[in-house]
Amino acid sequence: MKLGAFSVSLSVKDIHKSKAFYENLGFDDLGGDISQNWLIMKNENCIIGLFQGMFEKNILTFNPGWDENAQNLDSFTDVRELQKQLKEKGISITTEADETSEGPAFITLEDPDGNQILIDQHR
Repeated sequence: MKLGAFSVSLSVKDIHKSKAFYENLGFDDLGGDISQNWLIMKNENCIIGLFQGMFEKNILTFNPGWDENAQNLDSFTDVRELQKQLKEKGISITTEADETSEGPAFITLEDPDGNQILIDQHR
């Protein structure tokens, strides 16, 4: 099962302080809009998202169709197909994608310990 690029989406209290902290750890801006309280940062192959006021818990995020530089992949497994495969394995989907749609969509689920997982396809 190919899930795409992996990142950790962090729920932060002060995006400017968090940005400065992660810059001190060697992370650089990759994308986002700090004026909208979200920012994507990268250090080599490690990607984190900083999100202020958007969700309560940290989230494990996968992006089908993208590599670790947010560049389109030639081949990838569509999020609706991933949803189907997960359901076949008995995994409960918290938020489902419309199986009749195409293009961007997302699903959410939780691991056995309540950690949130987002599979977010942008293309």
